Amino acid sequence: MGDVFGVLGPVTAWDGAGNAIDLKGPRHRAVLARLIIARGRVVPVGRLVDDLWTAPPEGAVAAVRTFVAALRRALEPERPPRARPRLLVTEGPGYALRTSDVDAWWFEDAASATSPARLEEALARWRGPAYADFADEPWTQAERSRLAELRLRTVERLGEARLSRGLAAEAVPDLDAHTSDHPWREDAWRLLALALYRSGRQGDALAVLRRARALLVEELGVDPGPSLQRLEADILRQDDHLGGDAAARVWSRTAAAYDRTVASGARSRLESAAGLLRDLAVTGGGGLEAAREHRMAAIAAAEELGDAELTARMIGAYDVPAIWTRSDDPHQAAQVVAAAERALTALPPARAADGRPLDGHAVDGPGAEGRAAIRARLLATIALESRGTRSTRGMEAARQAEAIARRLDDPALLAFALNAVFMQTFTRTGLAPERDRIGAELVALAGRHGLVNAEILGHLVRLQARSALADFSAADRHASAADALAARHERPLVTVFTEWYRAMRQAATGQASESAYRDAAALLDGAGMPGLENGLLPLALLSLRVLDDRPAPIEPLDWGPYEPWARPLVLLARNRPAEAAAAVRRVPDPPRDLLQEALWCLAARAAIAVGDRTTMLRARAALTPAKRELAGAASGLLTLGPVKTHLADLVRAL
Repeated sequence: MGDVFGVLGPVTAWDGAGNAIDLKGPRHRAVLARLIIARGRVVPVGRLVDDLWTAPPEGAVAAVRTFVAALRRALEPERPPRARPRLLVTEGPGYALRTSDVDAWWFEDAASATSPARLEEALARWRGPAYADFADEPWTQAERSRLAELRLRTVERLGEARLSRGLAAEAVPDLDAHTSDHPWREDAWRLLALALYRSGRQGDALAVLRRARALLVEELGVDPGPSLQRLEADILRQDDHLGGDAAARVWSRTAAAYDRTVASGARSRLESAAGLLRDLAVTGGGGLEAAREHRMAAIAAAEELGDAELTARMIGAYDVPAIWTRSDDPHQAAQVVAAAERALTALPPARAADGRPLDGHAVDGPGAEGRAAIRARLLATIALESRGTRSTRGMEAARQAEAIARRLDDPALLAFALNAVFMQTFTRTGLAPERDRIGAELVALAGRHGLVNAEILGHLVRLQARSALADFSAADRHASAADALAARHERPLVTVFTEWYRAMRQAATGQASESAYRDAAALLDGAGMPGLENGLLPLALLSLRVLDDRPAPIEPLDWGPYEPWARPLVLLARNRPAEAAAAVRRVPDPPRDLLQEALWCLAARAAIAVGDRTTMLRARAALTPAKRELAGAASGLLTLGPVKTHLADLVRAL
């Protein structure tokens, strides 16, 4: 990360390590603030002179140039003499600041979020009034007013977000302070009263509304608006809709009845918990994180009971669709695999009533087919949780699960097994057509049997596969189908993948846009998918540079797990060829996942640049099976262009 500029408070800047940069005197900071307000547009020197002085002194233009030179030295202290500035540039009649790292701009992006955590993070960026040290300058007035209003609305959006998630009591303190500081904002009073009512404080809610009425009538001579009047009437009659929607009321009553009637130590509670965890995982980021957190505890509780079949059902019930091939929690994944293997060993094998073996073992008796289904779910779990590894066990387990599911003619089980098979189709590059066939079967199977999660998964698998094959018209249809199902059935995480796809599609069709990728990356905040999020945005932005044949970024970035493949190109961009060559020699084979073609292409590009013949040969051999695909597009997230172009470059270099 490079320099970061702060205007939500006194104007300041921090370097990539988070240290404050010495910006010299107030007029230096004024120049910087004026350029930030211009948002990358050129500000003529004459305009800067007029803004800095009421009566410009003789030599004002020269003084501005001195301020700019000092700012450049402060912002880019390692820039060689006579090298072109990267941040504060001269263009035409004036200057412009080339950056996207301004706290106010980040705040604007985050202020549109619906997640309480994201809104809290946005508000935490404020250190005081915007452009605090230039509050009296005419050129800051419009921007200060705009940001101040946006901040007030964000406080109210945070209150709304907390209420929508059942966090009424948590919303009260901030809303109370907000109404005290800004008593003329009627929506703030409405939210505060509603938060109090939902916290069980009906009297306080009515008192707040009466206080709002008194202030408005006595100070402004106006009655409260319709929304406040309606809320007061609804509270007085305790209208049902104030306590949340009908679904919330049904859930609350049912949960209370369950607690009353099902014994606390009943094993059925564990199986009910397994179903809840599965449903929780598809509801969004917080739900996915919570499901992951409690899943292993539920498995451990089942194992403690010493009931192998119950444990197996607990493990196999978590048939949450998986589209990304890098685990969010590799340690937990290994624990789940180990537990599933223990359960398989403890379960008796199964044979169908007619004597046909169902899973390669042979035991007759009542319930044999049911036990076979349980075994298949354990096998599918092993395959899913082994994603991205080089173990042959994952593929073996996936194929066994698929075979059992087909013999049992169990649609839900087959969909789970096909998801497992999909996760194991990365033994080499160039397998997009095989994954497309899996996706097509999932869509058809799920559509016939009403398996919503599997149908969404099938569309996302096909979106990835058709993207790899450069068939964007088909990929567009699958993105739209996935979005429609997600909207109808409340699957918010689907949007993460479809919006990343649309950003990638722009890049693949020559309409590359960093802002599209940054917007898509914002969706990952709070999504609960670190295996997807870590290092993805820097990698996507690097892919745009590769498409444009530009060098890698030189500023420090968190490349996450992709650092070994990005590092050689970064070192080359920093003009450190010897270190880059050493880094190329250390480049490992990429993991067997959706980005292996892209990572091989990065390795190839670096190897060509440093003349590393060994790595070039490795990359050519790995990429040849994918010569008809777009590099990286199998991810549905980013692309480095046609694989055949990279292969041609390798052939020329060799």
